[in-house]
Amino acid sequence: MKTLKVALLGAGNVGSQVARILLEDADALAARTGARLELVGIAVRNVDAPRDVQAPRELYTTDASALVRGADIVIELMGGIEPARTLILEAIEHGATVVTGNKALLAVDGPTLYEKADAAGVQLSYEAAVAGAIPILRPITDSLAGDKITRVMGIVNGTTNFILDAMDSTGAEFADALAEATRLGYAEADPTADIEGHDAAAKGAILASLAFHTRFALEDVNCQGITSVTAGDIAAAKDAGYVIKLLAIAEKLDGGVSVRVHPTLIPREHPLGAVRGAFNAVFVEAESAGELMFYGRGAGGSPTASAVMGDVVSAARRLVLGGPGRTDSTIEVLPVLPIDAVTTRYYIGMDAADQPGVLSKIAALFAENGVSIETMRQTVHRDENENGGPATAELRIVTHRASEAALAATVEAIKGLDIINSVTSVLRVEGV
Repeated sequence: MKTLKVALLGAGNVGSQVARILLEDADALAARTGARLELVGIAVRNVDAPRDVQAPRELYTTDASALVRGADIVIELMGGIEPARTLILEAIEHGATVVTGNKALLAVDGPTLYEKADAAGVQLSYEAAVAGAIPILRPITDSLAGDKITRVMGIVNGTTNFILDAMDSTGAEFADALAEATRLGYAEADPTADIEGHDAAAKGAILASLAFHTRFALEDVNCQGITSVTAGDIAAAKDAGYVIKLLAIAEKLDGGVSVRVHPTLIPREHPLGAVRGAFNAVFVEAESAGELMFYGRGAGGSPTASAVMGDVVSAARRLVLGGPGRTDSTIEVLPVLPIDAVTTRYYIGMDAADQPGVLSKIAALFAENGVSIETMRQTVHRDENENGGPATAELRIVTHRASEAALAATVEAIKGLDIINSVTSVLRVEGV
């Protein structure tokens, strides 16, 4: 039986679990792939650091470069941009198949890595980079290869989904829900990449690249996080039959592809509306297959290791059979459309004076800008003055489909009204 040399870069939470599987399940993996997968080394910063999984000490090394030069398959789980980028390029140069879960690197420099892998005729696989244990990349590239995908919507960040779900179920404000997520270990000490949408944007770029056979980078993704979502927004959405989720959305429109990440109202009965806690889900729409949903744990050592090993097994089978890697023939050049090209429904929250004519003035501005109102809800709040001070009205409006440009013009016009105290929220509505 053929032996394939496997080099592992990184022995953190995910890397340790991958090492365990390679060592403990060697016979089963050989039966599935037709080759012995020999773990020849594990590159780490400190060979003596304590680790969850005990591997023979002689496997650990600090010389990652030497390790990748002698491997058939290189598994990169170091994270970050460097030295991961340099090591992946070195592995490709030496003809090794590369498996990575490094979404940050792929989002920033994916096109370069894909081109290098294409030129070298080797495979670059990254199932674990998008949604942890959820098998979504191979279904898109293989199972749906004969179909035309029109849109992908995904809950691809467990931290933000946990926060928004907690706000929805308990009525908590954002800061309190974030504190709870941190206490339970769902949020990092610095949650910026999660709550500002950067993590989801990196994954959105990868999904869009595969779904539409082209190449997108992080800067192509229009990104908005969840820090401005209030308990009032959550309550108003719930009252109208919606739930707010942070979605990564990629869709093919006339003239190109829109890739964006933002808080979104979706119907509570929509499959994505039922995704609770820190779980992830990806909803795919295709011309022939229709609507498909992929659901599961989006993070954690064991779930993510499962996705990594799926790529490793696939790569090993390909090497045994002598199959090709990616080829440029699958790549199509499509322009990235600006957010102004998007047409969808919107939710707008605002505080206004409670006086005659307010609703008619607001409705007139919507009409002037070609935006049709579907529903309008008003809640009157009295001033704390016991003698009855001026009252304010909290208005929550959901529109019919409109262009981003028309909606933006409407909001700017509304802000100019002296009867408007503030426009508190502008969120998009999907799944209807």
